[in-house]
Amino acid sequence: MEKINEFRKQMNSLFLGKEEIVDNVLCAFLAGGHVLLEDVPGVGKTTLAGCFAHTMGLGFGRVQFTPDTMPGDVTGLTVYNMKSGEFDYREGAIMKNIVLADELNRTPPKTQSALLEAMAEGMVTVDGIRHPLPDPFMVIATQNPVSFAGTYPLPEAQLDRFMMRLSIGYPSEEAELEMLRAKMEDDAADKPAAIMDKKDIAELKEKAGKVHISDGLLSYMQNIVRSSRNGGDFVLGLSPRALIHLMQASRAKAYLSDRDFVKPDDVKQIALPVLSHRLVLTTEARLKKKDAAQLLNELLLKVKIPVE
Repeated sequence: MEKINEFRKQMNSLFLGKEEIVDNVLCAFLAGGHVLLEDVPGVGKTTLAGCFAHTMGLGFGRVQFTPDTMPGDVTGLTVYNMKSGEFDYREGAIMKNIVLADELNRTPPKTQSALLEAMAEGMVTVDGIRHPLPDPFMVIATQNPVSFAGTYPLPEAQLDRFMMRLSIGYPSEEAELEMLRAKMEDDAADKPAAIMDKKDIAELKEKAGKVHISDGLLSYMQNIVRSSRNGGDFVLGLSPRALIHLMQASRAKAYLSDRDFVKPDDVKQIALPVLSHRLVLTTEARLKKKDAAQLLNELLLKVKIPVE
């Protein structure tokens, strides 16, 4: 856990007052998932993604999504080489370990969908030829609230590809003052130091993937997911992919707590960021001013916790 603790220490010094957010992004990374950061402008979504990549010692790419961004800007494209007389593949921004998809919901659905194959399969197809992405690979996407002008809602199929949706929120009064003091002292801070290398990351991901989950806890996770499919306040319940993501994230959560087994508390703590963005509410539920997080918490209270 020494590398993990060093990583946390540096990230928390760069991104003040948001230890839980940093841990959740790290959890998703170790579990092989992708993260959607949804919040108002200016709270540090882009800063978090860049600091995370540099502290991990990984390649960092960024796509600034706008209404005229094309799929080829993301995936890359083939260009005719006049010397060789052949078409060469020119890499897009997606060909990095950590990719920041900034303001993803400001681009039309056709360009948004360019990320789907990359996030699900770890490769992109350009002109019929498949190109593998670097390993490890993670998308950290940001979006402004849908109520903001010029935004396109992400379709359910794309939301389901994100392991977690997180909201950073405004910093505390103390953290905000500390941020101002740090800016006054050094407005041109150096790039964060790399705490890990790819070998360290591979070892950590392997260990997180070996954390034990009992059959009772697997059934508990399954009951949570299946309960969301029984109508009620949900038009669209949780998918099998949601169940897989919940299992993977619970393992990583336990590992970050320095345990080699998952407890029910791990599942409950990680359930909200992993599951709530995949639920589609009925019109009646929305008219009653209910939201997915509230209903998911109610569902978790109803599902019986295994006693082992």
